[in-house]
Amino acid sequence: MAVKEAKLAENKIKPTANDVLVYIQGIEEPQKLEDSLVLLNLLKEISKTEPVLWSNSFIGFGTKIHKSVASGRLSEWMRIGFAARKGNLTLYFGTYINELGNSLEKLGKYKSGMGCLYIKKLSYVNMDVLKELYIAAWKNELGSNY
Repeated sequence: MAVKEAKLAENKIKPTANDVLVYIQGIEEPQKLEDSLVLLNLLKEISKTEPVLWSNSFIGFGTKIHKSVASGRLSEWMRIGFAARKGNLTLYFGTYINELGNSLEKLGKYKSGMGCLYIKKLSYVNMDVLKELYIAAWKNELGSNY
């Protein structure tokens, strides 16, 4: 019996050629704009790459192949990134949150989803811990399930 090879699925969220800085400068809430610029500079420093705007709302650095635990499908996704949402900043580390380990205990005030963290503003979290998490994520040291 032949082994079925996993096929790369088409993701609804895709990289665009749109300008990340133009997008960020369009954020109307002053605190979210300021926090987005801080995250942009932090992730540029960590990744040493330029950001890409994914589907006009996600700011990502690098790419990786993500395997869905639920469906087993493979798709392209950002290695690390963030999104400035209406209610919060959404932080992406390229792994499931349960793989972030004990660092979350020291991070500060946040909520979590399956593959991301939600924070109201950067002043609610320990920036040194956040930087450590993003560095580990960029180096792919946080796990391999995502």
